[in-house]
Amino acid sequence: MGSKKYFGLQGHALSRLQMALIVAPSFILFGYNQAGIGGLITEEDWVKTFPEIDTVNASKSVKSQKTTLQGFVVAVFVIGALFGSLSCSYSGDRFGRRNVIFFAAICTLIGEVLEASAFGLPQFIVGRVITGLGVGQLSSLVPVWQSETSGAKNRGRHVVLDGLFICLGYVLESWINLGFFELHHGPATWRVPIAIAGVFSIILSASIYNFPESPRWLLMANKAEQAREALAILRGLPEDSEEVRNEIAGIEHSLEMTANSGAKLSQILKMGEDKLLYRFALCILLQFYQQMSGSNLISVYAPILFQENLGLSSEISRVLSAGALTWKFLSSFLAFVAIDRFGRRAVFIFSGAGMSCCMIALAIATSFPTSNRASQIAAGCFIYLYNMFVPIGFLGANFLYCTEVAPLRLRMAMSSISTANHWAWNFVVAMVTPVAIYSIGWQYYIVFAAIAACVPVSVYFLFPETMGRNLEEIDLVFKRSPSAWATVQFEKSHRGVDLTAEPEGKGDVEAKHEHLDT
Repeated sequence: MGSKKYFGLQGHALSRLQMALIVAPSFILFGYNQAGIGGLITEEDWVKTFPEIDTVNASKSVKSQKTTLQGFVVAVFVIGALFGSLSCSYSGDRFGRRNVIFFAAICTLIGEVLEASAFGLPQFIVGRVITGLGVGQLSSLVPVWQSETSGAKNRGRHVVLDGLFICLGYVLESWINLGFFELHHGPATWRVPIAIAGVFSIILSASIYNFPESPRWLLMANKAEQAREALAILRGLPEDSEEVRNEIAGIEHSLEMTANSGAKLSQILKMGEDKLLYRFALCILLQFYQQMSGSNLISVYAPILFQENLGLSSEISRVLSAGALTWKFLSSFLAFVAIDRFGRRAVFIFSGAGMSCCMIALAIATSFPTSNRASQIAAGCFIYLYNMFVPIGFLGANFLYCTEVAPLRLRMAMSSISTANHWAWNFVVAMVTPVAIYSIGWQYYIVFAAIAACVPVSVYFLFPETMGRNLEEIDLVFKRSPSAWATVQFEKSHRGVDLTAEPEGKGDVEAKHEHLDT
């Protein structure tokens, strides 16, 4: 039976509505606000309002200083996001997933109002920080809540949609910016594009309490009856059904095992039987790759790359940037198809190899003078091609994987810290990029090419597959593998085996593993 509390819906119907009213606005806000001012900083009225970061009319003597400050204003959003995601390690478990999502939505709304109404740089910076605080919380918490309310079969597709919505945020921002750019004069050229994001904040804050809380969090908070009711509604099954009872039992068993092992935040830095340090390192490395392979460089600074790096006009740069981000959005559907068909490892490897090749080609193409039209065309093509590879593995799948490999009691902490790591490197890229493009030009791309080249190798040897397993099974893969280095091989040898149905001792696992190796 459906529940009157949740629109009278349950199962897949409720999941689709959750996607439309919670997940979509959350990650559209992520993409829209992150890229929000990258295409505005050369607007005529923007330059008049914030002359401190005017690099368009600046003389060479002060351009370097203003470029650095401009990078800081763009990147200060990330400082808020960094603290927002870190705060979830405590607030997400203390206050529940829904309460923190509501608070984050209100933060983004307040920040957007402050930004759109700013007549001085200090107010604008405060607005950026508050908006970032909310977006950081959403980026950390929504994938956790989503993975905890999704079934194992479609969990990958559900969470990879996060990346698709981030792309949609980029696309909306770029075309809206272009549309208001055509007004040429007046505050509407930049204030209205910023204010439009408030619509998504309002939708999110008005909708969140119309959906169930995470059953896993409810059990962790000793609310077993509410957890059973929420899980039954999410799965579209009666509360007393065998499937619901089994899943509740699996979650309780996972919680009991984690509690017995005395898992604390400090144990993330220790290996132990649960291999927590190994799991944490996988999350940190994946988020590092996401940023330092150049994804944010292309998404946020695309108009600047076309205009200053390739020497194109302001209008043409905006058109090409909007087109590139639209292409990125369309390419996100490849990840939606691939993530639960080919697995997490395959999309990471393919995406990393493609990004590295594109960055090498981009470095070569931009090393020629801007008067070389052939090199301009080639560079533009490789920016578009790069935007095809990024969303396949690193615009949603990376957040998904981090929530999957973390044990239940530490899932919120590991997710928030690894997402904070994502924002920390995001800050580095946002801060350094304007200066790097101005000073070293094409050589900047080599850094991203080298880092992206490490992705296929490290994923092949270190990242076990998680596709098709529920979160409790994934936990057992790490616990029962003989060592961190043997985890990938252990998972391969037990693929298709229900680990929760066949508990084994450590000695049995090691013996089986040695037998399989021979």
